[in-house]
Amino acid sequence: MMASSTAVGVEALGATLVTPWAVQVFIPASALIGIAFAIVQWSIVAKIPVRSGAATDGGYSLIADEGGVEDASVIAKVAEIQEAISLGAVSFLTTEYWYLAIFMTLFTAIIFLFLGSVDGFGREWKPCDRSDPTGKMCAPGTAVALFSAVAFALGALTSTLSGFLGMKIATYANARTTLQARKGVGAAFAVAFRSGSVMGFLLTANGLLVLFLAILGFKQYFGDDWVGLYEAIAGYGLGGSSVALFGRVGGGIYTKAADVGADLVGKVERNIPEDDPRNPAVIADNVGDNVGDIAGMGADLFGSFAESTCAALVISSLSSMGTDLDFTAMSFPLLITGSGILVCLLTTLVATDIQVVDTIKDIEPSLKRQLLVSSVLMTPTILAVSYLCLPAQFSIVVAGHEDKVVKNWYMFFCVAAGLWAGLIIGYVTEYFTSHQYSPVRDVADACRTGAATNIIFGLALGYKSVIIPVFAIAGAVYLSYTLAAMYGIACAALGMLSTLSTCLAIDAYGPISDNAGGIAEMAEMGPRIREKTDALDSAGNTTAAIGKGFAIGSAALVSLALFGAYVNRAGISEVNVIAPKEFVGLIVGAMLPYWFSAMTMKSVGKAALAMVEEVRRQFNTIAGLMEGTVKPDYKKCVMISTDASLREMIAPGCLVMLTPIIAGYLFGVYTLAGILAGALVSGVQMAISASNTGGAWDNAKKYIEAGNTEQARALGRKGSACHKAAVIGDTVGDPLKDTSGPSLNILIKLMAVESLVFAPFFKEHGGVLFGRRS
Repeated sequence: MMASSTAVGVEALGATLVTPWAVQVFIPASALIGIAFAIVQWSIVAKIPVRSGAATDGGYSLIADEGGVEDASVIAKVAEIQEAISLGAVSFLTTEYWYLAIFMTLFTAIIFLFLGSVDGFGREWKPCDRSDPTGKMCAPGTAVALFSAVAFALGALTSTLSGFLGMKIATYANARTTLQARKGVGAAFAVAFRSGSVMGFLLTANGLLVLFLAILGFKQYFGDDWVGLYEAIAGYGLGGSSVALFGRVGGGIYTKAADVGADLVGKVERNIPEDDPRNPAVIADNVGDNVGDIAGMGADLFGSFAESTCAALVISSLSSMGTDLDFTAMSFPLLITGSGILVCLLTTLVATDIQVVDTIKDIEPSLKRQLLVSSVLMTPTILAVSYLCLPAQFSIVVAGHEDKVVKNWYMFFCVAAGLWAGLIIGYVTEYFTSHQYSPVRDVADACRTGAATNIIFGLALGYKSVIIPVFAIAGAVYLSYTLAAMYGIACAALGMLSTLSTCLAIDAYGPISDNAGGIAEMAEMGPRIREKTDALDSAGNTTAAIGKGFAIGSAALVSLALFGAYVNRAGISEVNVIAPKEFVGLIVGAMLPYWFSAMTMKSVGKAALAMVEEVRRQFNTIAGLMEGTVKPDYKKCVMISTDASLREMIAPGCLVMLTPIIAGYLFGVYTLAGILAGALVSGVQMAISASNTGGAWDNAKKYIEAGNTEQARALGRKGSACHKAAVIGDTVGDPLKDTSGPSLNILIKLMAVESLVFAPFFKEHGGVLFGRRS
């Protein structure tokens, strides 16, 4: 249990205008509205039959297609491919979740044993170790340990459910998107986007609802001990990010092993199109989109939401809001998320019902408009929530300093700073990864002289793309900390994630569209259909990059907020970066993202090597495969990706999960603080660079393939020397943008939230080698 000073210097001025009863109604109601909206969107998509036949009640007939042909055999093939992708994804995730179940069971026990040992597994309520004249009693350490373990399990289960639901939605929608492309690009876009919104609203609403119900349930035991309650609830964020780590790493290795194998042998050596049914790795490649970009991404962003909320709750419990037992004010982080669900609902209607997509040129503007509209609508909403749900003035504990006096309108600027910093990161990411702009076109043009110059230009683009996002994050951090210390930073992270439902919708749209294009190619639906699905996919690559940008930007703010909560809970008065313990931790922490990236990149390389050899073997030994008269052995490639990803995800996962425990126990809380700071500063910039470099290489390849401009046509289309150089760049970028880059933001978040949860143990027993104090 934490022993720290509480905000007593300044009493909260003025009661909140919203009653606790209203809060207890609004938060679950907003979550249920989000779930209901997701079900409505799902029901619309479900009206599209994956079979030949007449129109259904929704008017989704497949007869009047642009190709002028209603071929039952083609539709049957689409259904068959969809089933193969779905079965492959379910098989992988089921196996992965069995591994995770074992790990989560062990780690749940570790949380209970380590935290329970802090006060010798005592069961007696004790006076809180704070300057509180009321003599308030605090829950025993054993209870905090037990409830932390329960919260960890809840977070892990919710994160697992989020990823699995996302995968099921994507594999349900991919074939329907393909079939609707026969009616036009607008119809196909509507299916992909509605399906993405199903995932976005379900994940956000489920995460909010489970967290709120857990708080209400825990309160039945903790009573007025809000500090103990919110310290225990921090386990929810740890559980969510633990699953996200293995989901991102395992899914990333799976998808990129298949992708690299399919591209190198299929495109470069055999000169066949992407997603050609003759390619043995094509099913594994499409399965990978769902287990990596959908399930892994969903768990990742769920973890960001859970961690930022838990960090804000822990800090708020130490403020005058906690002292005054102001439930409405302490629920401010949850109210921001609940309001965000309603704002995102209105934003989604803009794309599906108000300004619908009619042509290929409308796709990217429609997706970008989602970001802008949601941010514009969210801004006055934040102002209203800040005014109605916070006291006019309150105070926040600042480690080693006097309490910070905060006015309610300060919090508007903190949350809005995160919101608009996220929008800036999104637009900058789009500029550097979309082939509508010069950076990606310059990378494509560099392919004229081969793969080497393509890679040089791509790396330079990635490094340059870090500059503006870092300034945006730095600006949000400075403003938020100046106004409300670490609580301001935690709420800035929530501001960036306040439009999470919309961000997830446009992010999930990408893999669904990618799968739709693959199904169209494998079902041999013709170039006109593939042209539409390629346009959807190209926009999806950009939105996926934007989603990764949001995830990385929010991870930076979340990690810093968790760092502040850790410093408070560990009883650290200040972190001095020139002191030997902190400095040693700083340089080791800055190294960890490189170590982690080396492990994940090599894992993809090893798995891809096995995939390339298998694909070559099949092309060389299966007679009639290149002629298309026999089918390849898809299952063998699926098995290679599955086995490799499950085997290779263990070592990177252990590196991240064990580092805080080993560092905190052996070297103490100060060295661990240095490690967290170093990993944050290094990891954020590596993640942005890796994700944008890979995204740029991918879209440079697609720019050449599309041949929609004079420059692109001059480079030569599919099969040309320039195209092969672009494919090599894309192949190098695959593990950067879909494995190492996205996983790095989980590394910095997970180490921070794990340190927060175990802080009492490190404070009591840590520093075996270095001693407990600087």
